[in-house]
Amino acid sequence: MHWIDILIFALYFIAMMGVGFYFYRKNDDLDDYYVGGRNMGSAHIGLSVVATDVGGGFSIGLGGLGFLMGVSGSWMLFTGLIGAWLSAVFLIPKVVKLGKSENFHTFPQIFGHYYNADVALIAGIISGIGYIGFTSSQILAGAKLASATIEPLSLDVALIVMGIIVVGYTVMGGIKAVIYTDTIQWAILMGGLVFIGIPICYTAIGGIDAIRATVPPEMLQLTNITWQQCINWAVTIIPIWFVGMTLYQRIFASRDEKTAKRAWFIAGLFEWPIMAFMGVLLGLFARVALEQGMFASMGYTSIENMDAEMGLPVLLKMALPVGFMGLMLSAYFSAIMSTADSCLMAASGNILSDVVKKIFPGQTPTARIIEAQGITLLIGILGVLLATYLQNVLELMLYSYAFMVSGLFVPILGGLYLKNPKPAAALVAMVLGGTVTLTLIFLDAALPFGLDANIFGITASAVSFGAVQWAASRWS
Repeated sequence: MHWIDILIFALYFIAMMGVGFYFYRKNDDLDDYYVGGRNMGSAHIGLSVVATDVGGGFSIGLGGLGFLMGVSGSWMLFTGLIGAWLSAVFLIPKVVKLGKSENFHTFPQIFGHYYNADVALIAGIISGIGYIGFTSSQILAGAKLASATIEPLSLDVALIVMGIIVVGYTVMGGIKAVIYTDTIQWAILMGGLVFIGIPICYTAIGGIDAIRATVPPEMLQLTNITWQQCINWAVTIIPIWFVGMTLYQRIFASRDEKTAKRAWFIAGLFEWPIMAFMGVLLGLFARVALEQGMFASMGYTSIENMDAEMGLPVLLKMALPVGFMGLMLSAYFSAIMSTADSCLMAASGNILSDVVKKIFPGQTPTARIIEAQGITLLIGILGVLLATYLQNVLELMLYSYAFMVSGLFVPILGGLYLKNPKPAAALVAMVLGGTVTLTLIFLDAALPFGLDANIFGITASAVSFGAVQWAASRWS
């Protein structure tokens, strides 16, 4: 990569670290560090929500889907739009008032309110583990992008560099640094895709005529997808809008209910169709470039010897001229870091508020800030180490989603909508739901109709919750 691109890239990272340092000096207590003082507007919240949810994993992952499926891969983020709007209507009205009246910082504290402290503790552990996985997936996405475009940077070295940058400004600045950098990063990503990535790559591969002549016709159709894939995506992704710690932090940070709802509607529209089609189109362009032989000089000669998620980074390296490469890399790193920092804050908030504070109560606000920064740092290091072992971005993200959704989705609905939800029902549903899903995943079991393990985990969670709820209500 040319020194001009490296300079642009470096300046971008310095700016992000500067934002973290700026807010490092403005955080006085955990309200500032984890929920931004509870007075943030819909524009910043909305852009931060979509930047967090789409972010790097889905940006690189969508490129991989476009590479394999074509434009039908965009349906993955349609589930994000549905989830955002459903949660705006059914979740936010209940959670905003409760968060402000009870001074909540985390999602599992909702469980403590509706159930008891034991349920909240288990929910905090499940959510914390899930978000460590999310953080790893985003750091891995950044490392893949860097190692594919910057020679001779290896994937392991890129993981370390990416981890230092993301963990650095997040540890310093807390949620305010995360939300404001998310806004900047999303603007950079959208500008980079609209004005640089898509037009230059489209021209480089020869335009629509070359696309039609190169890829199978079904890759240009929205029907190149099975009903099983639609269900798998819907059941895995829609519920995350009801159990995602990053989302609850932003609900709690919103000025009021109207602000939060508006932010969620904005986020849904940015997810689909805007980001969905941009991501899969670039992946499709990468597939065309591979078939045309553009990647042969790098050793990629067929779809069989190329990681689908590497197609997009390699295309950017081959197609973009000096200067534009640095800008486009900054755009994609913006997406990656906007999710990584949010996931890191979510995991940190879970561990501190839902675990550590229960074991070591009574600390001063200053001591709590130091604790929060130390926990954030440790989780970031753990995320980097985990990323060295699981090196498929979308797979790592969806495993983490599945683990959380299977264990937490049914109990949170029970807490919000039942008059007298039973703690025993929530505990059994959490443990059984997550266990069933992960067991099926790791055993690589052949499931009926090719459905996702998460469907069976949620079903087990719902059945067990209903059975224990009925039994406890009958015998109490």
